[in-house]
Amino acid sequence: MIYVAKVLALAGSTRAGSLNKRLIKVDAAAAQKTGAQVTLIDLRDYPMPLYDGDLEAEKGIPEHAMRFKQLMLGNDGLLLACPEYNSSIPGVLKNAIDWASRSAPGEEELACFRGKVAALTSASPGALGGLRSLMHVRQILGNIGVLVLPEQVAVPKAHEAFNDDGTLKDARRQQAIERLATALTQTLVKLKG
Repeated sequence: MIYVAKVLALAGSTRAGSLNKRLIKVDAAAAQKTGAQVTLIDLRDYPMPLYDGDLEAEKGIPEHAMRFKQLMLGNDGLLLACPEYNSSIPGVLKNAIDWASRSAPGEEELACFRGKVAALTSASPGALGGLRSLMHVRQILGNIGVLVLPEQVAVPKAHEAFNDDGTLKDARRQQAIERLATALTQTLVKLKG
């Protein structure tokens, strides 16, 4: 039986016009070209209350957090396009990570994260392309058992970076995303296949 890399792709933003939602589509298409089976989701479809231990103790893990966790459990790879908010990651992404890190009854600790492989990208109108957020998400994921690929791609001046068809204007950045997608798929095949 041939192993097929299963990758969950998402942007760390819920804004309809998010530059990172545009970028994650480029990322997902690149991963599909490598043979990965990609599930692209929008965090807007998984509204979760702010993580609160008292709420969890009283009501358990919320329905949308459980749905998100099931997607995490069903995929070996993560492909993230992470915006930069005030030099860090958006609260909505951190909150989703926090809820997914909570163990359901009978579930191993950090089951959604341990053994996963992640590839990181970001897009920003600024000159650094959201690079500072990638340092934080890399640290968070690494601390909860995710193997984060050393390569990453940041797209600066992202408000000017996309063609009308959604592809990137800069061929070198497009190629960098394709190399990152290939590295993610190849790493998953080596580790899981």
